[in-house]
Amino acid sequence: MAPSTARLSPSRGKGYIVAMDGPAGVGKSTVGQCVAKRLGYHFINTGEMFRALTWKALEDGVDVEDQQAVVRLAGRLKWEFRPTEGGVTLKTFIDGQGVTVQIREERVSANSSAVAANPGVRRLLCRLQRRLGRRGAIVMEGRDITTHVFPNADFKFYLDASAEERARRRYRQLKASGMPAELSKIHAAILQRDLNDLKRKINPLSQAADAMVIDSTHLSMRQVAEKMLRMIRSKA
Repeated sequence: MAPSTARLSPSRGKGYIVAMDGPAGVGKSTVGQCVAKRLGYHFINTGEMFRALTWKALEDGVDVEDQQAVVRLAGRLKWEFRPTEGGVTLKTFIDGQGVTVQIREERVSANSSAVAANPGVRRLLCRLQRRLGRRGAIVMEGRDITTHVFPNADFKFYLDASAEERARRRYRQLKASGMPAELSKIHAAILQRDLNDLKRKINPLSQAADAMVIDSTHLSMRQVAEKMLRMIRSKA
């Protein structure tokens, strides 16, 4: 029998807040979209916000290492989050422009860590994230959602997997898309991103003490989503 897609009875507002953290490449977006769809919720990948700002800074010639300049830019922008992909995923639009394709550019990947480490940027985007989630009925993923953005979320998950497995997944994804890929370089990049996230001075990646931990090293993304849904329904 197919699982129900009906909304759960909310404990606040119009639905639950489901917060999810974990390192790069662990599958949070894939799992989060699946869980949100099954619950009838919206899904937000907060990493897209930082990448969108990185792209805009590069486009406008703003030095990403100039923290005050980047914060000023972020404050000037018109931020919107519109439902796409069947109405489940909220995508980032800045000044009316969708940036789904642009934020995947290599130059964005190479500079996004500097923007994500900017304290002023994190404070500004945290306010946006809390505003998006205040009515509930949301699945939100990132690096500090369970520990900082929504420390009192109804459900808190921490997804993990070995760096080797995360590298293999990314390698297969790139090859399937017809893009060049070298496993050793992907693995090194993931280790570096982990280090950046863990050592960041403001709101680093960490596991909330009350988060439900799921190791996806030997699980498919569908199995992880099913496990999360079972946990949610058992406690709702």
